[in-house]
Amino acid sequence: MRDIPSFCVLVGANGSGKSTLFSLFGFLKDALTDNVTTALAKLGGARGFEEVVSRGTNGPIEIELKFRDNPKSPLITYAVTIHQTRGEVVVEREVLKYRRGRRGQPWHFLDFSNGTGEAVINEVDLDSFHDESELQRERQTLKSKDILAVKGLAQFQRFPAVVALGTLIENWHVSDFHISRARPEQEAGYAEHLSREGENLSLVTQYLYQRHKKTFDVILEALKRRIPGISSVDAKTTEEGRVLLRFRDGAFEDPFLARYVSDGTIKMLAYLILLHDPAPHPLLCVEEPENQLYPKLLAELAEEFRSYANRGGQVFVSTHSPDFLNAAKLDEVFWLEKQGGYTKIQRASENKQVAAYMEDGDQMGYLWKQGFFGAADPQ
Repeated sequence: MRDIPSFCVLVGANGSGKSTLFSLFGFLKDALTDNVTTALAKLGGARGFEEVVSRGTNGPIEIELKFRDNPKSPLITYAVTIHQTRGEVVVEREVLKYRRGRRGQPWHFLDFSNGTGEAVINEVDLDSFHDESELQRERQTLKSKDILAVKGLAQFQRFPAVVALGTLIENWHVSDFHISRARPEQEAGYAEHLSREGENLSLVTQYLYQRHKKTFDVILEALKRRIPGISSVDAKTTEEGRVLLRFRDGAFEDPFLARYVSDGTIKMLAYLILLHDPAPHPLLCVEEPENQLYPKLLAELAEEFRSYANRGGQVFVSTHSPDFLNAAKLDEVFWLEKQGGYTKIQRASENKQVAAYMEDGDQMGYLWKQGFFGAADPQ
């Protein structure tokens, strides 16, 4: 995928690879938090590498990302190659590089193979350098060949490019929200960000109410517009040290506990909290946000995702909902289809027929239902 928009909507049949794409981001975050062996085990169980590598191949797994740390920074390339040798997972190669200006070869700021390599330590004033040979490199050896060099070196401020990448990946959020996990009472604690599965929803609600009241009020007003009857939400700590998430319906004096509220209400609150985070994630992935939500709410939810992206985050959303897709713009949509066991990714804007219909005022969800997305046809 190239030239990815800040708000990117993915469609495709079941098994076409949407979840696999999202699992890539989750894998890199897990590998940075722990190590590559542990991250592979989360995806492939005891067989790890064998279950994750493409079917019918002997590896290696190759991942390449291109990104900007901020809109004015150079385009950075991060590439990692992972293989398994005699049952042992190793990071065969890991490279972080970027080009100064528009011409010339990219300069390597990190280059590791099998646990040993070099990283630049004098990149603070790059504008004063005229040649890559002027960069000072420090040789390092990691304690294990299945550890990402970014993980180890990101702990040291003398490797700014590595620190930037490590911080970026650490703050990615791949949502796998489960309503059943968000309903139960929580032990009293502290949480600033919604967790992957949403089990800390009441703690984050409490944090926003206490520390970011203006943001909380914006979330509450948005929830009241979308869910008829909801007049307030709060999180109360009991004498037993548990945090209860409570909803008040304007027609009743006493609030309802979360376990008595509809799935859609819980899920809408969770998404609003996620999308109004005071410290937004640089990358956000959400699978099928339409589940449990009333179809008329989906256009507004899509606009919330787009607004989040416009504030600087990269957003990926997968969907099976024509109503959600109707709110997407032509250049925001990609569709995935299986060809010979592998996934091919198509860009909607490069399909002349789809682009012409959109130009005439048609909507993406209707075109999808009518079969204009090839093998990604929802029928």
